Amino acid sequence: MSWFANLKISTKFNIILSLLLVFVFLAAAFFVYHRERALIDRIAVDNARSIARQIIETRDYISSVVKGEPNENYNLVPQVVATNVAKRLTRGSDYYVRQVSLRYRNPDNRPDPYEEEMLKLFAAKKSTETYRIVRTDKEQSFRYMLSMVAEKSCLECHGRYEDAPPFVRARFPKGHFSYNYQVGEVIGAVSVSIPLADLYREAGTDFRLDLATRGLTFCLIIFVMGFLVRRAIIDPLRQVSASITHVAATGSFGDRIPQRSRDEIGELVAAFNGMMEELDLKTRQRLESEDRYRNVLEMAQSAIVTFLADGKLIITNRRAEDLFGLPKGELLGASIYTFLADGDGVREGIAAYLRDGTGGLVGETTSRKIRDIRGRITEVEMALSVSRSDHNPLFTAILREHNQHSAY
Repeated sequence: MSWFANLKISTKFNIILSLLLVFVFLAAAFFVYHRERALIDRIAVDNARSIARQIIETRDYISSVVKGEPNENYNLVPQVVATNVAKRLTRGSDYYVRQVSLRYRNPDNRPDPYEEEMLKLFAAKKSTETYRIVRTDKEQSFRYMLSMVAEKSCLECHGRYEDAPPFVRARFPKGHFSYNYQVGEVIGAVSVSIPLADLYREAGTDFRLDLATRGLTFCLIIFVMGFLVRRAIIDPLRQVSASITHVAATGSFGDRIPQRSRDEIGELVAAFNGMMEELDLKTRQRLESEDRYRNVLEMAQSAIVTFLADGKLIITNRRAEDLFGLPKGELLGASIYTFLADGDGVREGIAAYLRDGTGGLVGETTSRKIRDIRGRITEVEMALSVSRSDHNPLFTAILREHNQHSAY
């Protein structure tokens, strides 16, 4: 995850927020889909049940009121009436309705495997209504079945052969399974079938619309939250980062960041501004101190130099330039040991001081000989002191020529 750690905070925020909202969006889509699917299933069950009950009620009613009319008009046979009513009820819809029975007379009305299974279930008195999604080789369908029970009026045609009307006996001979029904016996069922694709088409349209609406809403949330977070958090942090980078590059502590709030970000901005003011003040004080120190060095009648333990000169004054015979630009960075006649002895004394605090040099005034760049020897009195800067010892030497009558 090092690539993620190297991203900008605004990019990290956008990624995290986007992933969170995508998860919420997918979860919402999942629940909305299953909710709408359950709703469509319930509506399908209610509609199929209503159609099946109307068909059964129509069949029972016709069976109870007609007498000899079917002898003259076959369309008044209860089953025929119920079949025609079913066609009219489902005309123009995706519902396919038919009456099925284990005692089918027309091979075209033979129950399919699902219908046969449910009819056996109804015959065993284990259920009176069933529905489920059934998969076939071609498609999935919503299937609903409601059992039909023989009423007393049904036995006028399907009871004893001898009691059946002439037109029934003419169609079905004695011993045919159309006879000998009992009151309360399951004689068949109304079967309703709807292709699943047609059933969910309307729901699918609504589902896509709902997803589009939610997607646009989530995008708007990402945009608004990103704008607010960027303005309230990321922009102030970016300003702090830019100011710190500017300070590191220029050494200027004059930049200030407007404080727009009193929250944690506002406190950070206030602390940064306070730090900049303190550093600016200390920098001005240090520069003033350095200016005074340089002025004092330049006004001194003796040569004054500051060097590191290895002898590297880092501060000199004008008298030191005259003494060593080099301008400041060339003198800084050179080793003081090369200008001392006994440079190796001074080096060893400083090393002894750094090692065990002895050596007889630091804090003492000793006579030394200075050899300038042209080889001229000058006898001086050297007063050596030490200070520390960033844990590195700095040695300051005051070199007074013997012919001078005034000291630093």
